[in-house]
Amino acid sequence: MKTSVKAIVGTLFFLILAAGAAFAEDLGLITGGEKGTYYQFGLNLQELAKEKGINLSVYNSKGSIENIYAVFKRPRTQMGIVQSDVLAFVAKVRSNPVLARIAEKTKMVFPLYNEEVHLLGRQGIADFKDLAGKRVAVDREGSGTYLTANLLFEVSGVKPAEILTVGTDEALAQLKAGAVDAMFYVAGVPVKLFTEKVAAEDALALIPIRDKSIVEYYPEADIPANSYAWQPGAVPTVAVKAVLISYEFRGSNCDLVGRFAGILADNMDWLKANGHPKWKSVDLDYPLKGWEQYACVVKHIGKTTMTAPQEPSEPNPVLDAVKEMLKP
Repeated sequence: MKTSVKAIVGTLFFLILAAGAAFAEDLGLITGGEKGTYYQFGLNLQELAKEKGINLSVYNSKGSIENIYAVFKRPRTQMGIVQSDVLAFVAKVRSNPVLARIAEKTKMVFPLYNEEVHLLGRQGIADFKDLAGKRVAVDREGSGTYLTANLLFEVSGVKPAEILTVGTDEALAQLKAGAVDAMFYVAGVPVKLFTEKVAAEDALALIPIRDKSIVEYYPEADIPANSYAWQPGAVPTVAVKAVLISYEFRGSNCDLVGRFAGILADNMDWLKANGHPKWKSVDLDYPLKGWEQYACVVKHIGKTTMTAPQEPSEPNPVLDAVKEMLKP
């Protein structure tokens, strides 16, 4: 009987250890809203990882500001996708010790693609400058769109009558109802929300962004003609770079992130053929100024692995710093 009990205990102990080891093999990727390009990229990577026998968890979020802090702070959230201007902003705010630490510990896995600034509004708004005195939705406070839109207003000197911090779905509903005049959405073309939820009869249009003061800070881009069924001509705008980042781990997570990066690099042809259209414009070797590639990625270029969190219950110092910077 004692031998039997010992055997059972030994078996349970082995199973617990095995379960723990399997759990430790998971990676987490925090992305963005379910209608955005980040989340679609995450799902593509999850499918690829599954084919390789890896458990990849993909978390949705408010966006880049939430993501950069989540990678730094939250358990089982080793990687995230963020906008390059959010990374640059964090790196510049050196007076805040938490942000300085985040900047020190945040490393680039790969640069991904250009994210076009979509400015959708009523057809009577001809240019970015026409937003002066208008009601404009800039997405929720945790998003990269929120930061970028406010920075565009800051550098251009354009002052809307009201800036609304509502999610993109709500913003689009209010735009259709005439409650707001325009909305921002920073994401790679095509944006699922605008593909599925906007039609010609809505009488909305993409608004050009070509303000001289803006293009001094942001690279110029175009939203190609017919990117959306209701958009016949190309629209000039600006862009930021989407970046896959990781915390600078030194233990087993270093190996996991490195192996995952290798799988991504080795399967770009599959991602371009089966994933979101933006995979076709991804350049993993793009020299992103000021950001160093994670040493664990450089070491492993060639292998595997990859799941996320709840709303943060604690203050986010990245968001606090952004809000402080944007105070009138």
